[in-house]
Amino acid sequence: MSYADLPLHYGQVPPWLARRMALLGGAIVEAIVLQYGKGEVLRRLSDPCWFQALGCVMGMDWHSSGITTSVMGALKKSVNPMSGELGIYICGGKGRHSRETPAELQVIAERTGLPGDLLVRSSKLSAKVDNTAVQDGFQIYLHSFVVSDTGEWAVIQQGMNDASGMARRYHWHSATLPSFTETPHTFIYGQNQGQILNLTDKGATPAKSGLLQMVQEGPDRMLPEIRKLVMPSHHDVRAMDVDLKRLGSVLAVAHERELHDFESLLLLEGVGPRTIQSLTLVSEVIYGTPSRFTDPARFSFAHGGKDGHPFPVPTKVYDETIQVLRSAVDKSKLGQTDKQEAIRKLSVLSEKLEKDFIPNENFQQVIERERNTSWMYGGRTVMGKAKPPAKKDKDDPQLKLF
Repeated sequence: MSYADLPLHYGQVPPWLARRMALLGGAIVEAIVLQYGKGEVLRRLSDPCWFQALGCVMGMDWHSSGITTSVMGALKKSVNPMSGELGIYICGGKGRHSRETPAELQVIAERTGLPGDLLVRSSKLSAKVDNTAVQDGFQIYLHSFVVSDTGEWAVIQQGMNDASGMARRYHWHSATLPSFTETPHTFIYGQNQGQILNLTDKGATPAKSGLLQMVQEGPDRMLPEIRKLVMPSHHDVRAMDVDLKRLGSVLAVAHERELHDFESLLLLEGVGPRTIQSLTLVSEVIYGTPSRFTDPARFSFAHGGKDGHPFPVPTKVYDETIQVLRSAVDKSKLGQTDKQEAIRKLSVLSEKLEKDFIPNENFQQVIERERNTSWMYGGRTVMGKAKPPAKKDKDDPQLKLF
């Protein structure tokens, strides 16, 4: 189990963003399934840092509790219509939708032959552990259960603490439960059965027993094994929230043509530098390794945030990113992988440039440039559309994070 602490944010995701989040989220999931398989989608959803990065690249407020609800809602809307093809099903949600999880799981069980009662039990136990065994003052109000047609599952749920003004998101993955419940660090001893990918297998017994034992354990024994992400309370994105070497290399890939051969690298005709910036961060969400997501705020530099931090959502760039990724996924299904490979190479090049990259003090100026040019890319926030700056600074160069 892992968790993330996030400032409570209220309000609705505007329709213009919700629609785009569903399209981009669905394309990202498809790309991961095509490249790595359905199990990788579940593993990544169980990583709080990757999940936060996904929410950021989809244009949500970079640190808010609303990422959980909006991302899972967008994925449920886009993934479930393709469940037969992808082999991934998303159940539950916020409030009353969380209570519909058992019925949804039984329907999926009838369709796939999976053990419905066992899945329902796992869903209820994960909620019970986070609400009772870890008595941390957070009351669960969102429960999403993601299951594959092999029986592997992940849980994403969130609790609220009104006293602290924070929300806590919990992540579970069935494949890691045996190692979590039986390692010496948790003081729950037993023979390690290895990874369990299919809950219909007899080897799933230790996982079920481990869950029951966890319900009885006190938080002092469980907390040392919990991987956590604690987000700050400030709304603006600050330099300390971002790995500047990583961000700088992304900007270099997008804006410094002399650093690489666009023709041989991209195969993305007509795609401008600003979209390359977004695609590079999307590429990392799809192809990056776990260690690349320790600074999820960096991914807000793909499509901004609906609250205007670090800048308004550039809807034209967002739409072009979706179109390019959607095209790459569709062609890959037909065996035409050139465009998908070009997108993968963006994150590869960014990581290579990062090794010798030395950032400067231009971080705030980079944000200011994005805000000043936001109107050109259809920038929007919950407050409305971005407008041209009153006075253009003639001395504002193409700023580099060098």
